[in-house]
Amino acid sequence: MVDESKKASVVSSCNRTLELSDRNACDVELLTVGGFSPLTGFMNEDVYTHCVKEMRLPGSNLLFGMPIVLDTACEDTKVGDKVLLKYQGKDVGVITVESKWKPDKPLEAKMCYGTSSIEHPGVSMISMERRKYYIGGKVEGLSKPERPFPCPDPSEVRAMLPAGKDVVAFQCRNPIHRAHYELFTRALDAENVGEGAVCLVHPTMGPTQDDDISGLVRYHTYEVLAKEVNNPAIRWAYLPYSMHMAGPREAIQHMIIRKNYGCTHFIIGRDMAGSKSSIDGEDFYGAYDAQDLAKANAAELGMKTVPSLNVVYTDEEGYVTADVAEAKKLSVKKLSGTKFRKMLRGGEDIPEWFAFKSVVKVLREHQ
Repeated sequence: MVDESKKASVVSSCNRTLELSDRNACDVELLTVGGFSPLTGFMNEDVYTHCVKEMRLPGSNLLFGMPIVLDTACEDTKVGDKVLLKYQGKDVGVITVESKWKPDKPLEAKMCYGTSSIEHPGVSMISMERRKYYIGGKVEGLSKPERPFPCPDPSEVRAMLPAGKDVVAFQCRNPIHRAHYELFTRALDAENVGEGAVCLVHPTMGPTQDDDISGLVRYHTYEVLAKEVNNPAIRWAYLPYSMHMAGPREAIQHMIIRKNYGCTHFIIGRDMAGSKSSIDGEDFYGAYDAQDLAKANAAELGMKTVPSLNVVYTDEEGYVTADVAEAKKLSVKKLSGTKFRKMLRGGEDIPEWFAFKSVVKVLREHQ
């Protein structure tokens, strides 16, 4: 971040202004606090092209999952301009433009999302939300975007974590229910996780899919749940990241980000960051595509993966893994997300084996 004493002169040096979208603001924040390290600015055209095609940064050859770009519709913006970046009317950063180009969006879609179909939410985003040009260049941070919930930066999160102990990251973009809780607490007992490890529950709080619950409502569910479980082996923090639903490549991105925040392990769920067609509901990725790509690159990233256990609830023994339930022929209870949302809207009682009462209360208050 720019020193307070220098902010006025940095702002006065700008010759253009750009109002950021919610997604842009997330990227600016992560660039300026070190969440996207080693990046310190929006990708220039050569870096963007290499990342799109190779999933790596040129020169260093470091893995990098997704291109980080800033879009603009301004025809007059040119190399050398200093653009003041504003979010909701507040000065948050300055970019010195080093390149400007009209991107090959169909190629970006195909390489990053595995499809060029607009049925994919990420493809729809880059096609319909992002503007005509991309601009790249170093970003100087002026202040963090103002949000109704705290998003501690990497140094602040690392200070929350126990020194010398493993830290298992759990990524989510939905409220946490009982099965999620069982999943990430059991992850601490995985073979490759050391004694005294903690789990960092690190939800993405930026824009996701249109039908997802808002970040503010989810924040309230996480806060009440943290107080309810009061588990010293779990740490909670919030990430200003905008989901792309890019499946395998986004799993790589999440691992890179969580390493920057001090994590040593990452839980990879079935169809992580996956998405379905908006027309026929078919999955764009295989159930284990993200797991396979993450495992193949974990050593190079300096992270370890923890497979997401398939836990189910049974009448006889509560939560167990699916293989145990099958071997013992236990009675498995199921409740789909669709059915849960219908029960929530209808005011029906939600079984406590499925959802925490505190979480259900918050969701009902914000319907």
